[in-house]
Amino acid sequence: MSATRRQILSRTGASVAGIAFTGALSELFAGSAAADGGRGGYGPLVPDPAGLLDLPAGFRYRVLSRQGDPLRSGEGPVPSNHDGMGAFAGRRGRVHLVRNHENRVTGKIAVPTVPGLTYDPAAKGGCTALELDGRNNVLGERVAIAGTAVNCAGGPTPWNTWLTCEETEDRAGTNGYTKDHGFIFEVDGADPHRTGAVPLTAMGRFQHEAIAVDPTNGIVYETEDAFDKPFGLFYRFLPHRPLGGTGSLRAGGALEAMRVPGVADLSAIQETGARFEGVEWVPVPDPTATGTPIRLQDFGPKGITHAQKLEGCYWGGRSVYFVSSFARQRDGSAATHFGQVWKYEPHRRRLTLVVVFGPDTDLGLPGESPDNICLAPSGGLMVCEDGEGAQHVFGVSRKGEVYPVARGAQNIGTPEAPEWGEFAGVTFSPDRSTMYVNCYTPGTTFAVTGPWC
Repeated sequence: MSATRRQILSRTGASVAGIAFTGALSELFAGSAAADGGRGGYGPLVPDPAGLLDLPAGFRYRVLSRQGDPLRSGEGPVPSNHDGMGAFAGRRGRVHLVRNHENRVTGKIAVPTVPGLTYDPAAKGGCTALELDGRNNVLGERVAIAGTAVNCAGGPTPWNTWLTCEETEDRAGTNGYTKDHGFIFEVDGADPHRTGAVPLTAMGRFQHEAIAVDPTNGIVYETEDAFDKPFGLFYRFLPHRPLGGTGSLRAGGALEAMRVPGVADLSAIQETGARFEGVEWVPVPDPTATGTPIRLQDFGPKGITHAQKLEGCYWGGRSVYFVSSFARQRDGSAATHFGQVWKYEPHRRRLTLVVVFGPDTDLGLPGESPDNICLAPSGGLMVCEDGEGAQHVFGVSRKGEVYPVARGAQNIGTPEAPEWGEFAGVTFSPDRSTMYVNCYTPGTTFAVTGPWC
């Protein structure tokens, strides 16, 4: 879809639905409680008089936090570049939101440094934590970890902590950093000092994006969003203390990378439903990448399987799902696509291409590439768009219908040349009554309520 066409849709509130698909889409909703996957949309988006967030009729939003406003803890201003986010149940019906800040050294507003919660004082990224009551009133907002870099996504653990991921491989001495970066850190949103600022070095040093934990055995799956060729890998971490609770991942474990026999680049696979049996897991020679980035290390004569833009990752049913948001031959990928969702079944050692997004494939988003993905109360998916023009959160039903859930109003630029901030961190409250989502820039966190079904 061209930018002009996209702008027309954004002004009229039109939507695109009824996209044909081959049938594999239903696999995405494994483990969902809903039987029908929703009703295929909530109607057209209604322009927001306040110019912040357009929603369907019957839905409401509340701004929970905006960059530059004072943190309620008094530690400093709300940092910039809101990205991945997790929601956790607290006492007395409260919700703890843990929010990433993907600040590079050029980040506008750094996460304030706090004693006991700061890894590298020269780094501007980290996480903040919001405490909400049952009506989404903000009771508290504080630094949860500071001094990390380019905190992109991550994922929740079964024991209700957040694993925040650094999407960088910068070493100490690069960009002014005093310590190596490219690690995962555990964050307790209810009590950040329980987890502190300790890098989980055994889980690898690379350009992390997201994680998902197998709740039956504690294996952690990790995606790598490498920017250049050779592209990223899909990993699993076998902890020495599986499902051991807060702090247990510090005990270390073994890091392995996925090898799909006969497939060097996942982008080469274009047919939904394609299955690969006998997936192999190869030990990573040097998880902390002391001399060579992991994706460049020697994995033996059979090589290893790469993919461009490995991003979102989540657990559903008995499988882990991960997203390649796009691949482009001009960047060095084997083929071009506008987004893939892959399903790995550990008990069968089977990998399946579930969905391909984009023109001439079985599912087309009205916008660009899929990025953050989460399961919705309807049993469908919520997908954060990552592209140009007006930015949306889209829903995808079990029937393959694509419908708009939210659209960011113009925040900078002019009506003739508008610019929008991408959405990130979509997640739902533990009781499924509220969707939380971030606008990346200017950093804004929304709580959206309405007739979710």
